[in-house]
Amino acid sequence: MPPKSSSTKRPAPDNDRSISPPPLKRKAQSTISQTAVANFFTPASQKPKDRTTWSERSPSKDAPATLLVAKYVPEKQDGGSSRPTTKKQKIAAFDLDSTLISSASGKTHAGNAADWKWWHHSVPSRLKELHEKEGYQLVIFTNQGGLTLHPDPKAKTSKTIQARLPSFREKCSAILAQLDLPITLYAATGKDIFRKPRPGMWNELKGDYGLAEDDIDRENSIFVGDAGGRMAELRGGKSVPKDFSCADRNLAQNIGINYLTPEEFFLGEEPRDFARGFNPAEVPFSEDVDEDSVSFEKTNTKDMVLLVGPPGAGKSTFYWKHLEPLGYQRVNQDTLKSKDKCLKLAAERLQAGFPVTVDNTNPDPETRAQWLELAKRHNVPVRCVWFKATKSLCEHNDAVRSLNNTLNPESRVYLPQIAFNTFFSRFKEPKVKEGFQDIVEVDFKFTGTQEEYEIWSRYWV
Repeated sequence: MPPKSSSTKRPAPDNDRSISPPPLKRKAQSTISQTAVANFFTPASQKPKDRTTWSERSPSKDAPATLLVAKYVPEKQDGGSSRPTTKKQKIAAFDLDSTLISSASGKTHAGNAADWKWWHHSVPSRLKELHEKEGYQLVIFTNQGGLTLHPDPKAKTSKTIQARLPSFREKCSAILAQLDLPITLYAATGKDIFRKPRPGMWNELKGDYGLAEDDIDRENSIFVGDAGGRMAELRGGKSVPKDFSCADRNLAQNIGINYLTPEEFFLGEEPRDFARGFNPAEVPFSEDVDEDSVSFEKTNTKDMVLLVGPPGAGKSTFYWKHLEPLGYQRVNQDTLKSKDKCLKLAAERLQAGFPVTVDNTNPDPETRAQWLELAKRHNVPVRCVWFKATKSLCEHNDAVRSLNNTLNPESRVYLPQIAFNTFFSRFKEPKVKEGFQDIVEVDFKFTGTQEEYEIWSRYWV
């Protein structure tokens, strides 16, 4: 089991006892202090060295940098390494906000670089124990979606947004300096492979510290974060809200280490009930899935097959595996970019005597009616294949597809949330009375290899 600070419960966070950092910036003063004058005239060689070094990482070769990395090396260890070289390394990883620190102002988001305090007064001493007495390598993994490392020069960006990055760096430098421990902070600013619960930041850690899989003591390594999927509950007559996500717990699951909430780790509290949302384990792997997953058979010499289902439900995979071998010509709006082009191409294919598959989402009767009318003009029947998949499953499939090249033969990009919200807000179940010859219902089943399933079955959203 991972280490806990003690067997007895610690008191709940006390704002009055919390050790807050000294102010980094305050409102402009009417006079200049003597200290400020002295610092101004102090030679640069005599000023304290900022021991935090910064770097940026890209998710792929041609993509802009989205990962911000801060490495802090205490003066006493400058030039050396604290990592044992003769035994497996224990990792103690932490989220940042609402885990190591909280805002001093009480706001959800810090107002400036000085707006922070320790989440609990025991945080600095407990981290020191982990490193100096228990031999842990300390790291921080934090999602910082409000930051942009390289804004689009053509886009209009407000001064407030522009100020976020230097303010965040200033705050992190102060946090790491107060800890004064060898520690690396990874901040994911994009919605790519670095964002928790995806394993990108963990992979960067392994590369930075030269750790192979067998070099890590996973049994005793931990990740501590507040995003544990905990459910709302009443405690002491007060309502405790649910967690905003389960990303931290799912990251720990993905990389195979123990997970604790801040309350469990720093305060010794008992675990709360939690819910993960979509759980890939609910879709097991089967080598025989292809034999019984599809009941579609070709019944007409020439017809139109209309696919209906949300993005990420498996429509294109179904086409390539089951319809393309039967001679169906594919019409897809992601490829053609407009519905008018899709209608034009479908008409041309039907006129030439080919059976056609419309591989679009087709969420409602109004949309589907356009294809039924086109088929009627060409005197061909229309069959419907309805992909019955939940929103959470589709979001998972989309993330897996866009973030793993081996599972993305068409190089699909990551879809925005609105793509899923729009479909499910418009969706109406297809009915035969709309004009379909029949409706084939398809429930999602994973159809890849064992190696592909190992990738798919991780948490990606």
